[in-house]
Amino acid sequence: MKSALLTLLKEQPSSHCCFCSMQCGLEIMPSEKTSGLTIKPSPNFPVATSRLCQKGLNALDHVLHADRILEPLSRELGEPRWWRTVSWDQAFADIAERIQGLQATYGPDVIGVYGGGSLTNEVSYLLGKFTRVALRSKYIDYNGRYCMSSAAAASNQAFGIDRGMTMPLTEIPNAKYLILAGTNIAECQPTMMPYLLEAKKKGAVIVTIDPRNTMTSKVADIHVRLQPGFDSVFINGLLHVMVEEKLVHNRFIEERTVGFEQLKEAVKPFTPERVEELTGVLEAVIRTIARGFAKAETGIVLTARGLEQQVNGVENTLNYINLALITGKIGRKGCGYGAVTGQANGQGGREHGQKADQLPGYRLIEDPAAREHVAKVWGIDPSELPGKGVSAYELLQKIDEGEIKALIVLGSNPLVSSPNNRMVERALQKLDLLVVVDMFETETARYAHYLLPGSSFAEAEGTMTNLEGRVFHRQKAMELPGNSRLDFHIICQLADALGRGAYFQYAGIEDVFRELAAATAGGKADYSGITYERLQEEKGIFWPCPAPNHPGTPLLFENHFNHSDGKARLFGIQPKMPAEPIDSDYPFVLTTGRLANHYLSGVQTRRTEALNKKAPVPVAEIHPWLAKRIGLGMDNKVRLTSRRGSLIFDVKVTEGIQPRTVFVPFHWGDEHSINVLTNDALDPTSRMPEFKICAVKVERVE
Repeated sequence: MKSALLTLLKEQPSSHCCFCSMQCGLEIMPSEKTSGLTIKPSPNFPVATSRLCQKGLNALDHVLHADRILEPLSRELGEPRWWRTVSWDQAFADIAERIQGLQATYGPDVIGVYGGGSLTNEVSYLLGKFTRVALRSKYIDYNGRYCMSSAAAASNQAFGIDRGMTMPLTEIPNAKYLILAGTNIAECQPTMMPYLLEAKKKGAVIVTIDPRNTMTSKVADIHVRLQPGFDSVFINGLLHVMVEEKLVHNRFIEERTVGFEQLKEAVKPFTPERVEELTGVLEAVIRTIARGFAKAETGIVLTARGLEQQVNGVENTLNYINLALITGKIGRKGCGYGAVTGQANGQGGREHGQKADQLPGYRLIEDPAAREHVAKVWGIDPSELPGKGVSAYELLQKIDEGEIKALIVLGSNPLVSSPNNRMVERALQKLDLLVVVDMFETETARYAHYLLPGSSFAEAEGTMTNLEGRVFHRQKAMELPGNSRLDFHIICQLADALGRGAYFQYAGIEDVFRELAAATAGGKADYSGITYERLQEEKGIFWPCPAPNHPGTPLLFENHFNHSDGKARLFGIQPKMPAEPIDSDYPFVLTTGRLANHYLSGVQTRRTEALNKKAPVPVAEIHPWLAKRIGLGMDNKVRLTSRRGSLIFDVKVTEGIQPRTVFVPFHWGDEHSINVLTNDALDPTSRMPEFKICAVKVERVE
């Protein structure tokens, strides 16, 4: 077995972790203690030098798992539903024939594409190009819509550009005051914690805002246990104190922002006394945080999904950005705002064409100049490009409604990750053609007509963009097993089968990157000055990088923001109700989130023994007050019921959660899939579903 594994290794087997947005460097080598391979942290990558978390240390387990699909598989759904092995040529020919038949009857938009935030920049780019050039369809989106879309929309509105973090991680230790809202960094980005701990060691104050006591809140000086849905109410209280006590940075506001008068009016009614009545957060705590952050010489605000995955997620995020702007804490050392990206390439994945309304470089697909530029790079007429499509969940709804009759899924498992997922299951069963490219038969792939074996992180060379906006090169560390193929080859070969192969001729993945860089030239996310050669020499370059001699841009907004007048926008936020407020029938709030040892829909980590044994099933967390209210006994479970369904879970009683809030992690499918219950209401701007707020009733089960 060991010799067989060694034949898969390249000469210099280094790579980057396939999980979170830190993208820590790792090295793969023969194990001295076992018959297999082992992973060690890389001493060379500057982001998390010589550090890996438990997921990174076990990242090879799913790559070498016995369940991995190694041959193209086909079947007709019905009974019996058995897979049969087919050749790649037969698979491509049949898929192309079915697509062309459907498009001849219903038009090009009958085909949809669903991508992922863990794909390389090159594959993300190719998937967008494939949809618009090979399929000529407008319907593409990706699972990053569920992750970063609210933060992206808010950053674009406030700053004129969306790069998750406006500063590099190395600025965190220079901050004297840090506000972490709706983010559990210790479990979701563990190797980011040393940056926070270094800041704390140097005297920084850390504030966490979360309905649960988490591993992150344990290092905080102040923890605000806020019920989901009250973020903007709470932040208006902080802003009110800053304005009334004249703690704002007047010069910065006057010279570098617009909208302050509207903000002042919006926060005027939100006195600390009133905010305490509305949220339960003590007036003294509100004043302490407001004064502390405003008076600190440097400060950073970090947000994540806790406040973003709501129907008011964009406005919540804008309000947290307001904190940084009115105190002048942005564009200089030790200051900034950061939306902590979740997925491996959540940043790069949304820059280059997977989003429904975007072309590479963050260009809008309905902008005539953007269409002309990208069409020229692609060698087509701008009129051939389709218009914008719809968001990820709306794409799935269009399947249910019958408008989309075929779907190609690459790098995602929407049946588990989508809200109200019984609708998604119903929709998938209606498809005339479902093609899934994956390493495993996921819950989504159970409904596929074709399951094509793609590549793992260890086998696919390419570039990634981490949460800082740092673009780096991930080299190939292992050979492909069996008859699996690289994702980028699958896309190009399917384009060829569709008669559009002339537009997808590449000598290798570096050729794809060169074209990507050209397509981004002049765009907001400008990669045109980046090359593979530079990336290998410099260990990463921060975009924008518009020329070969440009050093990249680690720190954004030193002199101007990306709006035409160079100024940032402040917004006066009027807090709104969630889509589904609690009532007498459903009196408690369900919120969802991650665990340290799992990732996304669990496709990889549920197949990693060392990780899965720590959390083999999801457990609902409830407060002792709620446990007493429902008469919970020692061996009881709980039934959670929303307007969409009912599920039974093991239960953990803990004082570390807001009393009227129930928390359940989302890494499982089938009878353990919490997204059976979650609400599919969407933020009106970002189209992000409201995963974090769902009205439920809670009952004990004998």
